[in-house]
Amino acid sequence: MLTALALVFLAGLLLGEAARRMGLPRIVGMLAAGILLGPCGLDLLDAALLTLSPDLRRMALVIILLKAGLALDPRDLRAVGRPALCMAFLPALCELLAYTVLAPLFFGVTHTEAALMGSVLAAVSPAVVVPRMIALIEEGRGTARGIPQMILAGASLDDVFVLVLFSTFTGLAAGTGASAAALLSVPVSIVCGIAAGLLGGLLLRRFLTTCGRDAGDPVRAILLLSCAFLLLALEQMLAGRLPLSGMLAVIAMACVLRQLPGHGGRRLADSMGALWTGAEVLLFVLVGAAVDLRYTLYAGPRALVLLLLALVVRAGGVLLSTAGAGLTRRERVFCVIAYLPKATVQAAIGAVPLAMGLPCGSLVLSVAVLGILVTAPIGAWGIDRAAPRCLAADPKTPPRDCSPARSALSSKENPS
Repeated sequence: MLTALALVFLAGLLLGEAARRMGLPRIVGMLAAGILLGPCGLDLLDAALLTLSPDLRRMALVIILLKAGLALDPRDLRAVGRPALCMAFLPALCELLAYTVLAPLFFGVTHTEAALMGSVLAAVSPAVVVPRMIALIEEGRGTARGIPQMILAGASLDDVFVLVLFSTFTGLAAGTGASAAALLSVPVSIVCGIAAGLLGGLLLRRFLTTCGRDAGDPVRAILLLSCAFLLLALEQMLAGRLPLSGMLAVIAMACVLRQLPGHGGRRLADSMGALWTGAEVLLFVLVGAAVDLRYTLYAGPRALVLLLLALVVRAGGVLLSTAGAGLTRRERVFCVIAYLPKATVQAAIGAVPLAMGLPCGSLVLSVAVLGILVTAPIGAWGIDRAAPRCLAADPKTPPRDCSPARSALSSKENPS
């Protein structure tokens, strides 16, 4: 497995750099490296690594969620409360409805199967969106209106909402039915996740300011990562008894630790940024390795047209969410672009209907793979290009070019 890991990092870095030199986001090269190394390419990755791939991708996602929480000021969230809340469910709901209406016309599936497909495709990718919003917050671009903060919070809540809908429609498609309790679990999961994260953050902050005052930044980063993993484990332990969003818990905990004295929060954010440099490569190469191009060919041009139409409807949901928020036309267009990318969630759940033996399984996986290949590169490229044109720089916030995260995402290097 060590050889496979070496290939993942070397190929990911090399092809990421090649993509950057061609004017493309680095994740395009990383996804290509995963496809090349994976079972559908040269098949050079060890089976043990592929087995661990979901857990490794989840670990990489935790790092960027921690970085997001450490960059997020709760006061900014209060300032953009309503649009952020609408962004958490309205765009995904619009896209899901588009699939529910259009997929039966394109492929002859039932409306339940079409809704299941929509629940797989409706989630935005935090792995693509969150690092870019963090970079914009650190740069002070769009922060005066709270745009990166709104997108960052909305994208995190969006995944919780979509995953609950996915479990509901999976039960319906499998014939086990759905209950009102499943839909009620959405707000309960959000509230419990935030509460668990705040409690964990307060306990860890108290420990670091008393017993752990002499601990160095690497030790603090390890403690933070360990607590984040425990929060995700708590989500799994309580599954079926108490809904709890582990992702929101991780972000909430990091928000509390943002207030560590002596610039401790900033140093933790820089540590997470340094870890993200390697975690980004691991995440997107393994996402690429999970892509099966045979299913993309199976879907055909009809799936591409369906995907594009659903994205248009999703854009309408974003525009509705930002209506009345005092944003300019360019800023609202930027929000639409920022909500396009799909990758991590689709790679994680796209194959579940097929594994369950559902008749629509192959089609759902095909459209999910196509969604990753089309929207992740275009969305990343669009965010990188649109941000300087659509968002104004906050004169009160000087750019931070010295942090590891910002270095990895600097415009000079054409961020991934």
